[in-house]
Amino acid sequence: MKDLNYYLNLNYEMIVKKDSDCFVAHYKEFPRILGTGENEIEAISDLKDAFKCFVEISLKNGDKIKEPSQIHPSKNYAITMKTNIMDEIDKTAARLGLSRSAIIAALMQSYIKNI
Repeated sequence: MKDLNYYLNLNYEMIVKKDSDCFVAHYKEFPRILGTGENEIEAISDLKDAFKCFVEISLKNGDKIKEPSQIHPSKNYAITMKTNIMDEIDKTAARLGLSRSAIIAALMQSYIKNI
């Protein structure tokens, strides 16, 4: 059944950019649903809250909700990093309701675009 949890757990491509005075996040499929914050983490958290509200209203109204395209399929990679860094990633991911992979992917994508 395609309920709130179904849509919140789909692998939407997240885009995070530095604006003049804040960070702005959105999903590729939903460029008008925005999250903002003083840093990437706050922007991602704000986006997730806004997206959750959007999905709740869309489900209530019976509206069609776009699902992520599979143009960029996922692939598993093994990486090595210090335990304390992984612990911080896990704490932040849990606070935002994201998987470890999702937060690493979003932050790396943002970092790469800004270098």
